[in-house]
Order: sequence, then C-alpha cells, then structure tokens
Amino acid sequence: MERAEILKRVIGILTEAQDVRRAVETDLDEDTGPDGDTGPAGTPGVATLLLNEMLPSIRVPADATPQQVAALVAEALGPALHTMVSGFSLAFTSLAIAHDSGRTDVSSIEVLQELALEVEAGTYDEGA
Repeated sequence: MERAEILKRVIGILTEAQDVRRAVETDLDEDTGPDGDTGPAGTPGVATLLLNEMLPSIRVPADATPQQVAALVAEALGPALHTMVSGFSLAFTSLAIAHDSGRTDVSSIEVLQELALEVEAGTYDEGA
C-alpha cells in the first residue's frame, strides 16, 4: 500500500474515533458504551478494518525457524508500521498546532479533513 493511502487511512481512523466518542457522549443512556472498536453485532469496526488493510500479509514457510519468522515479520511489518506511526504523528502535530495557536474557527474534524486534502495533493510525499 502506498504511503499516501496509509496516511489517509490513519486520518480515517482518527475521524472514526471522534465519531465514536461523540456518539458515546451523546448517547450515555444506552447500554452500548465503548466496545473496543466493534460495529453492530460484534463485527469489526472501521479502525480494525483500516488497520487490517494497512498491514501486509506475511507468508512463512512451514519449516522456518523462530529467527526466520521474526525476520520475515519485521521485514514485512516494519515499513507499514513506520508509515502508520508517521501518519499518527503528522495528524497529532496538525491538531496540536491548531490547538496551540488558539484556532477556534476550525474543528478537529476540519483540521483532519484539510490534512487529508494535503496528503491527496502530495504535500507529504517522501522527498517532497
């Protein structure tokens, strides 16, 4: 998966988390409460689905040693995890800058939407 796609999915996870929090805050009377990112009837939530899309599949030979398995997992997951952490850091920094500068004219969702547009435009492509 390309870097821009991972960054957009990270933004999607954060946006979904805000929606879930808002729903819980406005609907505290119901017995549903926060449920660890599950959708209706225990189906995976959006964050789980997005994480599953971002992480690569790993094929491990049946005769692989534990060290080989560890090396394969690190090799496969390392770049994706690095990009995901970069995405969360970028989103946090964008939200922190808006907060610290006293911006009251934009919501956090709007900050994330603007960040998604910047990612789409290639602003945060590697080497840009």
